[in-house]
Amino acid sequence: MGLADLHIHSTFSDGVATVEAILYHASAHTDLDVVAITDHNTLAGALLALELAGDFRVRVIPGMEVTTTEGDLLALYITEPVAAGMTFVDTARRVREIGGLPIAPHPLDILARGVGARRLRRIQNEHPGLIAGIEVINGSLLTPVGNRRAENLRWELGLPGVGGSDAHMLEDVGVARTVFPGRTADDLRAALENGEVSPAAKKRDSDYYRRSAMRFALRMGLGFAHALENRAGEERIRMRRVP
Repeated sequence: MGLADLHIHSTFSDGVATVEAILYHASAHTDLDVVAITDHNTLAGALLALELAGDFRVRVIPGMEVTTTEGDLLALYITEPVAAGMTFVDTARRVREIGGLPIAPHPLDILARGVGARRLRRIQNEHPGLIAGIEVINGSLLTPVGNRRAENLRWELGLPGVGGSDAHMLEDVGVARTVFPGRTADDLRAALENGEVSPAAKKRDSDYYRRSAMRFALRMGLGFAHALENRAGEERIRMRRVP
């Protein structure tokens, strides 16, 4: 079985690791087979990852996390950007039009921009087949409540459930993942379309809540910047406050 992290942010949005660092870390320090670079409202990081993928072990899915008027949407398997600011349904339709798969990330967490249960129920009723899946394990949530509610909802709606780290730092890449038959990005797409995926999570380490506080600061725009540092041949990220 293959392992994929479908939700990772880089320095092209509010992550603190470069695309190169993410690919190196995922290849050398995780058991992942596939990663998706999904920066907020830009495809630039994902396209760079595709260019660099041949130099690393992990395979790459191009994607982005699109801001809709009703909550965030993960657009996977796309090679052209999707505009922010449309409704969730119109955004998902556009993703489908360009050959992608629309996923509802962190749909029920109170601190994340999820679309919500009521809206997802209505979308699934009025537009069956439009949404490709629900992120039921998001690795960045402070409590498991939102994930548990998302898991219940995906069974109610009959949608595939996926896992993604929502990583903004290297240490979080792979903490939540999607299990699928096969090893490649094409295998994963087939599994998503056939509902043959399952979410999984790694046990949280002792440093998890420190990183959670840093993630919250990054999301809120509280003045963090990034600097690339080289230690023993490995690309790492050092964080510092902007004066």
